[in-house]
Amino acid sequence: MPVDEFLVKSHLPIIKDWPKPGVNFRDITPLFCNPRAARHITDELVLRYMDSDITHIAALEARGFLLGSNLAYALNKPLVLIRKAGKLPGEVDHQDYTCEYSDDRLELKKNSFKSGDRVLIVDDVLATGQTLYAAAQLVNKQGASISEIATIVDLSSLGGREHLTDSDLPTFSLLILDD
Repeated sequence: MPVDEFLVKSHLPIIKDWPKPGVNFRDITPLFCNPRAARHITDELVLRYMDSDITHIAALEARGFLLGSNLAYALNKPLVLIRKAGKLPGEVDHQDYTCEYSDDRLELKKNSFKSGDRVLIVDDVLATGQTLYAAAQLVNKQGASISEIATIVDLSSLGGREHLTDSDLPTFSLLILDD
């Protein structure tokens, strides 16, 4: 079943000049306020990955947690959270990165993955790809491999898919937008 583009697009408002002037932010939270839309995006991704070789789902803070928890439950896979700096107790691995509006750091609890694990990384939006690239580096540091990176929306004009593909990271988005 192909993604219902009208349903998804109608729940993706653009917030102009947020979080800083010049940035047009795609807000996915209305997708999760509509049960039909939330079920649709979850079901589409479950169908894609139900027979795949993934062993774990890694979700990025914070909106990726929404999608990641739905997929982990539906696919009966462990969910690992990749968080912003200072949010995880205990020992962590970290990766610094720069995205379109900030410099940041992602963290992953030590020993979350091992060699042989096949990880699906999920987040809400693929923009420049820097955050997802940093997440993939964290997963790889622990010896696991990336099965695929999945997002709800790919903002194609920002070049993130090309950045990830050039880095040999397979990428899938339910919806590709050029604005």
